[in-house]
Amino acid sequence: MLTEKRYEKILEMLNEKSVLTVKEITQALRSSDATTRRDLQALDNMGKLKKVHGGAAKIENSSFIKKEEDIITRENINKEEKDKIGKKAASLIEENDFIYLDAGTSTGAMIKYITAKNVTFVTNGLYHALTLSKMGYKVFITSGEAREITGSVVGSEAVKSLVKYNFTKGFFGTNGIDIKAGYTTYAEKEALIKGAAIKKGKEAFILSDDSKFNKIAPITFANIKDAVIITSSDVNNSFKGKTKILEAK
Repeated sequence: MLTEKRYEKILEMLNEKSVLTVKEITQALRSSDATTRRDLQALDNMGKLKKVHGGAAKIENSSFIKKEEDIITRENINKEEKDKIGKKAASLIEENDFIYLDAGTSTGAMIKYITAKNVTFVTNGLYHALTLSKMGYKVFITSGEAREITGSVVGSEAVKSLVKYNFTKGFFGTNGIDIKAGYTTYAEKEALIKGAAIKKGKEAFILSDDSKFNKIAPITFANIKDAVIITSSDVNNSFKGKTKILEAK
């Protein structure tokens, strides 16, 4: 069977069954295990499927997320993965850095791992400001409207308070990541300050667990290329070609 025909057949099989094993594909196509694995790798590289251990999984189209969970609920979602991501992100902070730290549970997971000295923080996270201050760091909090559901300070006043700053690095949370829609969040007020802070930094990092990929929230705050993604997920190659990705282990 010709290569293109094998590709077509594999994708047809995935449309009928979301996950396939190498054995299932090999038997259906009457090919060898080695050929099947090469085909799966090639299709993964093209973003047509997700190569997993022992087989392949169908890539679901990006789904729209309509409900915003409160900060307490989100703290208990994917805690282990957020911890790994937070540790990796904290390791990027160096002595004398001037850091923007976005509100949220993913960025909050960084804080206990921060060890660099003489670091100054600007944050719109109410809880982040208190915790960092207790740790002995110099902390500035943005002005603006307090938003209880995310524990953040948002709105036009918060954006104005960023004008005078120039950050060495910024660390941000997101509700969704999509190649076309970029980094998205629920509220326009949240998007305004996220987008403004990303533009004020020399480097920007998005902290994201597996649940955020191929998801779209209502408001885009940055394009996919505007930040480096820090994740512990096995990200599909379609994302890897669009921006730099740091893997947290």
